[in-house]
Order: sequence, then structure tokens, then C-alpha cells
Amino acid sequence: MTDLALFQPYKLGSLTLANRFVMAPLTRNRAGAGLVPNELAATYYAQRASAGLIITEATQISPQAQGYQDTPGLYTPAQIAGWRKVTDAVHAKGGKIFVQLWHVGRISHVDLQPNGSAPVAPSAIRAETKVFVNNSFAETSEPRALEIDEIQDIIEDFRQAAANAIQAGFDGVEVHGANGYLLEQFLKDGANQRTDSYGGSVENRARLLLEVTKAVSEEIGAERTGVRISPVSPANAISISNPQEQYDYVADELNKLGIVYLHVVEGATAGPRDNVPFDYDSLRQRFKNTYMGNNGYNTELASAQLAKGKADLFALGRPFISNPDLVERLKLNAPLNELDATTLYGGSAKGYTDYPMLSDTHS
Repeated sequence: MTDLALFQPYKLGSLTLANRFVMAPLTRNRAGAGLVPNELAATYYAQRASAGLIITEATQISPQAQGYQDTPGLYTPAQIAGWRKVTDAVHAKGGKIFVQLWHVGRISHVDLQPNGSAPVAPSAIRAETKVFVNNSFAETSEPRALEIDEIQDIIEDFRQAAANAIQAGFDGVEVHGANGYLLEQFLKDGANQRTDSYGGSVENRARLLLEVTKAVSEEIGAERTGVRISPVSPANAISISNPQEQYDYVADELNKLGIVYLHVVEGATAGPRDNVPFDYDSLRQRFKNTYMGNNGYNTELASAQLAKGKADLFALGRPFISNPDLVERLKLNAPLNELDATTLYGGSAKGYTDYPMLSDTHS
């Protein structure tokens, strides 16, 4: 039975969300020249403003942070102005929107890097995965290990991007610490074999994520800062030998920072929820603010988790792509539009802003 509380307002820090459903970050590779979000992006997000909260597609904090073609940035005046059109459009519809801040680390290609340089990583270990570049999928390039002073520069890039986000009209930011990208590369020992203060122990591997989150929180306020993690997801060829110990520590430390939410990919990203044994309740108990569950949620699972007190908000991804009015459809138990997977990455309005609303089919 559907819990009607899913469709009632929820307080997230100082914000009041219209419901407990969150549009998860979804990369669509449609940024315009200069990696600027265009008018089409404003339409796309505004169409989905009935979500309790929108988290934008992953958005790079610097030129070095890019790993796929045509993904937007948030480090130039033009990009800030482009995002402002998006946030204005969402707010005009009564929606709330956070931007997901991203550094891909080793998940990149020399053709996307400034001056064709090598991607950066905690250690010089190439990820056995592919990126979208030059209009096709290509193997990642060999990365180089970051120097300590470069790490400080990246922390400052996150801080500046957070400031830019507020200038662009966002309600807050989500620090992307999941899915095999830079911050998770430091967290997980399959990618991080450093012997300095950013490698080895649980505390050292968590250091960069925590320093970035602290910098962002100091810049824009903890009540505007969320973090996404994926403790056991193998996304982008990432692995870890001690996920429970590592992420219990992360949850404790993020709780001390007082951030507004913890966004947890439960299981494999866009895959099974039970790929590896992991106690998500431990994170829930350690982190006292809002817990956002992600992966395979529908009204039935969300209702069950809410009733058990296991999560507060529920992030859905692909259903929001093909159903701009997803929340209304879930509330009415109405059929969902079928997803056109051929239009997910890159392209035009087709498969982006042309999915019908229920009102269109009933008019």
C-alpha cells in the first residue's frame, strides 16, 4: 500500500519540499558551446519541477574535472548565466534544485583534458571503463597521480563552484562522492594506493571527501550541502576491500559537519540492490539529518522503507527522464512512458523534452 506521506511536504533544512521524491542526477550530454546549459536544459528541468527536489546532472568544477563530452560546467560566467536560466525556470514552477558538483578524476580522456594532458587520480592506475568522447565511447586514458599541492587546488575548485552555484540561483549543492569518480577514487583502495596523508588508512582515504565537503559547507552553509556516496557500487571499475568500515567512518564524519542530507546509492548503480552485503541501517543511524535512498525505488519500496524509518527521501533516475510528471503518475498509479534509451546521451529535444505529460494524453 502506498504511504501518502510520500506525497506530502518534507522539511529539508530550511527548504520545504513538495514531496519526498527526488530527481536523481542524470547525465544527458547536451550542454552547448562553452559547456553552457542551454534553453533546452531550462525546459527539461522545469518540466520536472514537481519533484520534491531536483538534483542536476553532474557538473564539472573545472576544465580538468571533465570526463565526457558536452557535460556542463560551473566555473565560467557564461556557465553561471546558463544555469541561472535553469534555476529561474524551475523556481517559477515552484520547484527546488541542487547542482551536483563533480570531478571525474581518472574517468576521462586526453581529448577532454586541458592541453591534452593526462587525467588525474589518487594513484596512476587506469580504470577499465569507457567515456563518451568524440561522439563515441572510448577507453579511459592513463592517469597520473595528484601531487599534494594539486589536491588543495581541487578543494578550492569545489569551494568556488559552490559559490558559483549560489550565484546561479541554486538552492544548494550535492558533492559527488560516488560512482567511481575522483572523491570515491580516494575513498576506495582499489584506486587509491597512496602512502601519504591521503592514502592507506580509513581516515586518510576519506580525507579528501571530508575536506571538500567542509570547504563547500563553509562557503554556502551546511544546510545547503548534501553528499552522494555509493559504498558498494562497482561503477566505473572501482573496488574497495572494507566498505562497511570505510563508510561508517564517512557517515560519522559527515554527521559532524552537519550537512543537510546523505544521498546513498544502495547496491550497484542502476543495478541490483544486494550485489554486496552492506548494512545501510548503520549509515542511517550514524547520520542524523536527512537520509536519501537511491536505487530501484518505486512507491511500494519507498513506502516500505519510509514506514520502517529507513529513509526520508527517495531518489529516482531514469523514470524521471521519460516521465516529466512522474510524481503525479506515481500518486495516481498511472502508467509510465517507455524510455527511449537511444536518446539518453547527446542529441536534441528528442528523448529530452518531448515526453508527454498525463495531461497531454488525456486532453
